[in-house]
Amino acid sequence: MNTSLTLNGVTVPRILSFVSGLGMMVASALTIQHYFAANFPETIFQGSFCDLNAFFNCNSSAFSTLSQIGGVPLGYFGFFVGALVSLGAVFPSRGFERSNKSISLLNALGVVTLFIYTVFFLKTLCLLCSGFYLFSLISFFLFAKYGIDARTKGLFRRWLRPSILHLSAFTVVLAVGAYGFTVFHDAKEDAQTGGVASRIVDQYFSLPEVPLPSVLSPLWSVRSTEVFSDAPIQIVEYGDLLCPDCLFLAQQLHRLDEEFPGKINVIFQPFPLEAVCNDVVEKDRHPGACELIYIAAQDPEKFKAIHDEVWASWPEPRDPEWRKSLAERYGVPDAATDPETQALVHTLIETGTEYEKTSDEFSYGIRSTPTMILNGRMVIGTFPDDQMKAILEAIIQQAEGGDRFLEAWERG
Repeated sequence: MNTSLTLNGVTVPRILSFVSGLGMMVASALTIQHYFAANFPETIFQGSFCDLNAFFNCNSSAFSTLSQIGGVPLGYFGFFVGALVSLGAVFPSRGFERSNKSISLLNALGVVTLFIYTVFFLKTLCLLCSGFYLFSLISFFLFAKYGIDARTKGLFRRWLRPSILHLSAFTVVLAVGAYGFTVFHDAKEDAQTGGVASRIVDQYFSLPEVPLPSVLSPLWSVRSTEVFSDAPIQIVEYGDLLCPDCLFLAQQLHRLDEEFPGKINVIFQPFPLEAVCNDVVEKDRHPGACELIYIAAQDPEKFKAIHDEVWASWPEPRDPEWRKSLAERYGVPDAATDPETQALVHTLIETGTEYEKTSDEFSYGIRSTPTMILNGRMVIGTFPDDQMKAILEAIIQQAEGGDRFLEAWERG
């Protein structure tokens, strides 16, 4: 009997091939859903926040430059490959199997490349993507062991003899689906400055007002005025210097500070998600986060410079040797063991207990990073630039005694 993964009746390898394709489709669909939820949240309650550890974090992938190609989420291509594998198992033919076998080789090479890039360059790994990687490699193994030409020697004859007819049909369907995603992506992007932004602003102003922490941190990441309350935009950021989403927020606030010069004050309220120094929440996500905030907090005059270098050097701050070098460069080599610094950080962390819980899962409102007290309202997580900008513009307009800008725009 000739070797074939799909043409020899209902066999275990053929069933496994169908399952591997289905697994690829499910994992890809979840990554697509997460991509749009992270980049285009439709409500203020849907923003992303750092509830995973620094390494296993899907948001890093969702915000990376490789998350989409021309507006098409990378997960779409994975979904398409998974669909071909499953369909090839249900409706087998020699041309279909040869084509899928060639695609499985290219897919496996792509998976290995993405894995290397995310782990060694982004220093992170998306669990949803990992599911796709696993099912892809299972599919590749099945084609290698049981597929047509499995015993044929030579890379070309064994792997690269697809059906031109099938490939042509696949290409047309892939292109049509990709075009649909670009249209959908553009519509989502446009909505950020229209109805979605308006809804986000209304939801922000509907949030209950909360007080500032009883002890305000002396650590400023953005300073426009000497007195915190003198700026129209006042942000207390409960953050973690090893949190990927806090990196996103730091970069966003830097851009907004340039766009709204002299109008933003940001105080950094330490909330490292590491049990070594934080007992407000039962999370031990970011090893080294306590040491890093001790280094940054020992001399408040140096905080902004250290804060900016940490984010500019990401993800190197996860490395203990990098943190040691950082402390030496800034003249605070004993910060991690300094009792006064530890006491200050602990006091600031404990202010997280002053806010009523926002989830039955956690005892207090401050339970993840980043969490902002933005002009007296608690905002959990991050939002795209357009949504954040809309909120800030509405706050500034209100502070200046005018209508909230989006409401005025809608009436106009």
